[in-house]
Amino acid sequence: MRSEAMAALDVLVGDWRLTLSDAFFLEEDEVHGSARGEWVGEAFVLLTVELGGGGPQSLVLGRSDANEAYAALYHDERGVSRLFAMDFGDGRWGLHREDPDFHQRWVAEVSPDRIAGRWEASEDAGSTWRKDFDLVYERA
Repeated sequence: MRSEAMAALDVLVGDWRLTLSDAFFLEEDEVHGSARGEWVGEAFVLLTVELGGGGPQSLVLGRSDANEAYAALYHDERGVSRLFAMDFGDGRWGLHREDPDFHQRWVAEVSPDRIAGRWEASEDAGSTWRKDFDLVYERA
């Protein structure tokens, strides 16, 4: 049985068109791609993302009922794996990690047909943040 907290993530399920923009590390103005959100059983949402011809990136979203906390596991074609704390609700979606290599966060506004957010990074343990890029999901 799907918990009420996990059922809130149903808005992420489906096919999406992606637009990555305002990235300091790219020469292009925009990079386009796609994403697919799908339920894995009753307890997880798998988001598979492909951007600009790169390999797939996977984000598995779940929740600890005992801790009343969402979590997200990330993996990409480079072999990078990361664990993010996650919050979701009231039209907002956040991911946050504080790892030794650097801190990172995703801040987004969520509606049924559009998710607009930005990725930010901090290399000084969260004292200052820089925007990596904007990322918009639009329902396909």
